Amino acid sequence: MNRVYNFSAGPSMLPLAVLEKARDEMVCYGTSGQSVMEMSHRSKDYQAIIDDAERLLRSVMNIPDNYKVLFLQGGASSQFAMIPMNLYSEKRKADYVVTGQWAKKAQKEAARYGNARIVASSEDKTFSYIPKLTADMFDSDADYVHICMNNTIYGTRYVNIPETGNVPLVGDISSMILSQPLDVTKFGVLYAGAQKNMAPAGLTIAIVREDLIGNAIDITPTMFDYKTHADNGSMFNTPPCYCIYVAKLVLEWLESIGGINAIYDINLKKANMLYDFLDNSSLFRGTVVPEDRSLMNVPFITGNDELDAKFVKESTAAGFVNLKGHRSVGGMRASIYNAMPIEGVEALVDFMAKFEKENA
Repeated sequence: MNRVYNFSAGPSMLPLAVLEKARDEMVCYGTSGQSVMEMSHRSKDYQAIIDDAERLLRSVMNIPDNYKVLFLQGGASSQFAMIPMNLYSEKRKADYVVTGQWAKKAQKEAARYGNARIVASSEDKTFSYIPKLTADMFDSDADYVHICMNNTIYGTRYVNIPETGNVPLVGDISSMILSQPLDVTKFGVLYAGAQKNMAPAGLTIAIVREDLIGNAIDITPTMFDYKTHADNGSMFNTPPCYCIYVAKLVLEWLESIGGINAIYDINLKKANMLYDFLDNSSLFRGTVVPEDRSLMNVPFITGNDELDAKFVKESTAAGFVNLKGHRSVGGMRASIYNAMPIEGVEALVDFMAKFEKENA
């Protein structure tokens, strides 16, 4: 087996132990005599799988009982509409902080249904920082405040959670879910596409405080109403069964290595190793202000487009794949999610040092 180090921003690499267990159970899950891919979502076997997935997620994230965990489809992008449809009141007012492409798209979608005010934005500097936020910047009469906790494309993250008073805070945690401790009680809603840190593409997680369910605006489609899924245990229609199964395996793996605190320590080591190299490099440099750097997504450049392209080509040949940066930033980006081992980052840094010596 010749596996590469996959630095893709998503779909991303999964823990090898998870892939191996999924392989071993592919044809026959337990004593069911069938694959999870063929299993009825109404069966006892599958009900046990989704129940275990929810139990494990609640445990590792310390999700309180007054929050519903929903296993949905449509990607995080579907939540851009579901959030305003479910949280807008008659006022239809919300505050958005725009710190990247996905936050910008979320605000644009919410503006279709009400007044989605942009409170602050970092677009003036290519989303390379998180705006400084204070409580008085938010409308105390808003239905909710929306932020994107980690910005996959631009490599920034919120180190501090904004104070919004009694206004529910909504957080897109797609590219940082399960990567560090997070106080769920600070939020009214958390949501994430699972394909970066949790499962294959196709599953979306929504963690919704119960008092925010059941008040959808009248134009909300049945499938976009949180109450539809909360009342039916995420089984109103056929859920993304296999993705939920893999998420269960990932959560079991995470629990086995010590949970979120343990993976957070590992993620800090990986990120610090890469940022330390960039800060001391004569060829490469990061693109994000140091205080707002993501632990998951690390964009960097040489300052020369031809040299960037050469690095991507040579690194791919050396077994470091998907390092090309997003077209809006250019350069390179290393996504170092939970499943990326420390050894992968060590090997990348060694390769970068070699490339620098040969090209500086």
